Amino acid sequence: MERIGKAERATTETKVSVTLNLNGKGIADCNTGIGFFDHMLTLLTAHGGFDLKVEAEGDLEVDGHHTVEDTGIVLGQAFNKALGDKKDIQRFGTAFVPMDESLAVVNLDISGRPYLHMEFPALAPMAGDFDTQLLEEFFRALSIHGGITLHVRVLYGRNTHHMIEAAFKALGRSLRQAAGKDPRWGGTPSTKGRID
Repeated sequence: MERIGKAERATTETKVSVTLNLNGKGIADCNTGIGFFDHMLTLLTAHGGFDLKVEAEGDLEVDGHHTVEDTGIVLGQAFNKALGDKKDIQRFGTAFVPMDESLAVVNLDISGRPYLHMEFPALAPMAGDFDTQLLEEFFRALSIHGGITLHVRVLYGRNTHHMIEAAFKALGRSLRQAAGKDPRWGGTPSTKGRID
């Protein structure tokens, strides 16, 4: 069964298009104009085991804020569409990922109730061409528009690149687990009979 979600968003600040295949092979084609962000989305895709195509044009002459946030919005929408009726999904996902001296953990619930909790040690202001303040904007947008309760923590680390990379890998692995199917549910994975 196909589990493909497509979403687009066009404003005076950005134009973003996302295609997500949850039953993919970890293939990424991400073009946001922000090299470090593309690298993180590629890692997310590889460890999520899905296929992701992102085309984003934004007002990078201002900064990366609108591009990163709007990519999170559209990715969340595409993820929600790809899940469909959410029948038989695992719903919860947890992953611990080390990256050299850093250790990240992501816990999430595809609950229909968006919430973000994020904890990182102090980060350098920039990672390549990426403003690290935008991490929270991306994770929040993904949470809200994907209907995900999302906890992203880096328990410890020193290198900014390593900490962010570990977090994106852990997010991919948690999404893969939560979106995975378990037919023993026999329907919606909630005692309420619905997720929203």
